[in-house]
Amino acid sequence: MSLPVSSILVVVAAYLIGSLSFAVIVSRLMGMDDPRSYGSGNPGATNVLRSGRKGAALATLLLDAAKGWLPVFLVRRFGVAYGLDENVAALAGLAAFLGHLYPVFFGFKGGKGVATAAGVLLGIDWMLGLATGLTWIIIAFFFRYSSLAALVAAFFAPAYYLLGGGIAWPLHRGVLAAIVVMGLLLVWRHRENIRRLLAGTESRLGAKAKAAKTSSS
Repeated sequence: MSLPVSSILVVVAAYLIGSLSFAVIVSRLMGMDDPRSYGSGNPGATNVLRSGRKGAALATLLLDAAKGWLPVFLVRRFGVAYGLDENVAALAGLAAFLGHLYPVFFGFKGGKGVATAAGVLLGIDWMLGLATGLTWIIIAFFFRYSSLAALVAAFFAPAYYLLGGGIAWPLHRGVLAAIVVMGLLLVWRHRENIRRLLAGTESRLGAKAKAAKTSSS
């Protein structure tokens, strides 16, 4: 079944929103080095944190999460009048996530999508986002690896959605599919981190950036 024009427009708009690489934008506005030129070279909040500018890292984190949350929220809040359901909202969130990974405005070279995926989950249901976010925090606190925390959270997110189905929120196949796809893409984008974790060479949270791209996420 083909998507109606309204759904296609929503997905395209969500992708364009997701294509705003806030790690680069915030760094430029604050007169900092391009985050793609140090640390892991990844345009994300974790790598911006390696610059030592915690405010810039926090701004990047919040904005990257917001661009995942906003399309889902808008579709769920106003989409009913246009025939847009929960599945379209999840598809919009997935499109924003893909925009972060492959941004059209930045040569299709984006970040790993952890904060944006968290925003999408918050848009789907705040309890789902909270549960997944707490999982990330717990793993990051005890092990000090951002990449490991992201991988564990990506694994648990679909499980949380299924466990909460019929209790905290209704189950939708399209929503579950979007969460699974995001999780698989997160694992794929962290493939180099996985190799470093296995080799014991992954950088821990709080490590200072190096000019060469040798760090992790």
